[in-house]
Amino acid sequence: MKLQRKNRLRATALGALAVSGALVLTACGSDDNTGADTGAGKTSAAASDIKCDDAKGQLRASGSSAQKNAMDLWVKNYMAACSGVEINYSSSSSGEGIVAFNQGTVGFAGSDSALKPEEVAASKKICKTGQGINLPMVGGPIAVGFHLEGVDSLTLDAPTLAKIFDTKIKKWNDPAIAKLNDGVKLPDKAIQPFHRSEDSGTTQNLGKYLSAAAPSDWKYEAEKKWPAPGGQAASGSSGIASQVKAVDGSIGYFELSYAASQDITTVSIDTGGSAPVEATSENASKAIAAAKVKGTGKDLALDLDYTTKADGAYPLVLVTYEVVCDTGNKADTLGTVKSFLTYTSSADGQKVLTEAGYAPIPEAINSKVRETVAGLS
Repeated sequence: MKLQRKNRLRATALGALAVSGALVLTACGSDDNTGADTGAGKTSAAASDIKCDDAKGQLRASGSSAQKNAMDLWVKNYMAACSGVEINYSSSSSGEGIVAFNQGTVGFAGSDSALKPEEVAASKKICKTGQGINLPMVGGPIAVGFHLEGVDSLTLDAPTLAKIFDTKIKKWNDPAIAKLNDGVKLPDKAIQPFHRSEDSGTTQNLGKYLSAAAPSDWKYEAEKKWPAPGGQAASGSSGIASQVKAVDGSIGYFELSYAASQDITTVSIDTGGSAPVEATSENASKAIAAAKVKGTGKDLALDLDYTTKADGAYPLVLVTYEVVCDTGNKADTLGTVKSFLTYTSSADGQKVLTEAGYAPIPEAINSKVRETVAGLS
């Protein structure tokens, strides 16, 4: 059953290509991204669609581990097309990425949460003539993965999730869980919830969801640092996924790509709609498509609806931003930053997100991202 579910998740992820007219994801080239000579003196179509322009040398970037799997694919494709250019993305955490950006040690940072006002103020020292802005680049579901021997499917709602991660619900056969899983034989086993050990935008987005959808049961501020007592900590999304994979009775949160790569079963969420919603790229796209831009000027920070009850819309989503200077970027990295982010926001760049278990940014928003990237200076 777990294998069938995993195959279904992969199939529905690919089905995200057909989600509403808001998502324009037509590929512009071949799947061969090696950039190798085809024998006719031409590079592959996908590679040739990457415009290297003024890119040169090494570009250092760091931040969100949520987008690591997407960034790995982007960097591989880009470096195959642009010889002599090296993109070095250090997957740490959103908090560490913002610190590095505001210290001027990276060309851009990845963050699962938009810059705070004080972080924008700090960025002006680095951006000189401008400030840091948020460019939404990667979307996707925050999957809640679990490992419970003998149980291959599980439905939870926001209040129950809140109580589990707040260690108020301690056993898997708790009546609140049993009520949502009629017919499922739940063991009398202790729940072992895992959370991030470092500041994390994924943690903050989970907090935003729980605060919005279960305000009576989750009383904590939505911050990057894990707020609740109890539970066990692990480093990065990969660390939590590894622990959930290894520990019977465990539950944790991470991006869908980590669940797919480690064959971890994920929770379906009862939103109050007609049926529980699985964590898939397609279902996340339905939720992200309703997002509104709340940023001003060139800033494209988004306002997500965590309380949606729309059929098939998975509410526990995050958007990872690439944080850059709108103006005042360093001259030696500006060309590479613009060239690389032009690719990641392109139709080809967004297409690989679906294939990796992420959700593309809606075209209505992504077109603004491309326009903003073109104007970086």
